[in-house]
Amino acid sequence: MNWIDRLNKSIDYIENNLDKNIDISAAAKIADCSSYHYQRLFSLLAEITLGEYIRSRRLTVAAYELQNSGISVMDVSLKYGYSSPTAFTRAFYRFHGVTPREAKKYGTSLRTYPKISFKIISKGQGDLHYRIEKKQGFRLVGIKETVYNDGINNFIRVPQMWQEARESGKIMEIFKLSDDRIWGVMGALCNYTQDTVDYYIAASSKESVPDGMAELMVEAGLWVIFSCYGRKNIPSLWKRIYGEWFPMSGYEHRGAAEIEWYSDGDLDSEDYLTEIWIPIKSLKN
Repeated sequence: MNWIDRLNKSIDYIENNLDKNIDISAAAKIADCSSYHYQRLFSLLAEITLGEYIRSRRLTVAAYELQNSGISVMDVSLKYGYSSPTAFTRAFYRFHGVTPREAKKYGTSLRTYPKISFKIISKGQGDLHYRIEKKQGFRLVGIKETVYNDGINNFIRVPQMWQEARESGKIMEIFKLSDDRIWGVMGALCNYTQDTVDYYIAASSKESVPDGMAELMVEAGLWVIFSCYGRKNIPSLWKRIYGEWFPMSGYEHRGAAEIEWYSDGDLDSEDYLTEIWIPIKSLKN
């Protein structure tokens, strides 16, 4: 069974357990990867977080049951994991735009989020340029924010963080903390959950942590490093790494922080160089 089949089998597991407790580690095991890698892989390929996907599927199926069976709002709310009918009604209304009671009436317009199925599509996007390096552990110092990671808000909030950091002068403060070991400013992503991710704008530094900033200890290990030219190409490169490189690489994510390294130069140039660093370990170990 290849990786795409395993990934789709994990979706079958989720689908068969929408009315039960879904164990993310069990889904990840079916896909033959760690829970961390599985959630990251899912969000990049599906362009929605795993948590948001599960909620959307549950609310889709709940609406169908409300309209096509005699189930009560209380029973369906408990069936799909909500603590109370009130919590279910709020979530249902946000998703469908109508209340569960209104959904019981024929003619009510409802929203459907279909079951996801993954497949490989080759788009002829050219080569991926990468290198594999061993790095000692290092320490990042900078600003940190826990971002709601739903595939939409995170792509809005992270650029806002950079803009705010530039306007406030924080970028220069962070840059001045940078040591010779790893020069420059980086964006670091870590601590993925179904709903959130911690994002740092930081530099490798041995300096004490200034007020209002935070530190992140990055452990030693193996990294795969991809080159990217032009900032606009960063999102598509992330998707290609998880959709094309990882499945054929013989490596998996080892759960440490992912890093975007930014070079000195014209940020708007098509030749502007960035690098994506992903912590990896061999599948053979």
